[in-house]
Amino acid sequence: MLIEEKLLDSVTSRAKTSDRLRMNYNLHDSLDAKAQRLLNALEPGTELPIHRHQHTAETYIVLRGAIKVLFYNDERMLTNEFMINPLEGRYGIHIPASQWHTLEVLESGTVIFEVKDGPYVPLQPEDIIRL
Repeated sequence: MLIEEKLLDSVTSRAKTSDRLRMNYNLHDSLDAKAQRLLNALEPGTELPIHRHQHTAETYIVLRGAIKVLFYNDERMLTNEFMINPLEGRYGIHIPASQWHTLEVLESGTVIFEVKDGPYVPLQPEDIIRL
């Protein structure tokens, strides 16, 4: 499969009409796959809770657009933020397992390539912080 502008535009179009303002395009064969690889089209205003993945690290590579990734500690305090924009030479971020994080979408049409270990495990209440 070729990952090209036509595919990014298609996933972005679906994200823009989604209630969540985001849309995944899975590159893995199943939710049980050992590697979860996906395109994630994100629009400004999408809400991602502060969360962690206790058993896997996660990597984001921005294919187009820009995001701000925010890290938090166990006390719910912001500890770091990273601006990811390939036009400024910052292409992605690797998020260690158990690191509390979220992101903000800074540009319409943003698409990231996201990778984490599988199988897919839905977030549990203890893995979400509400401020």
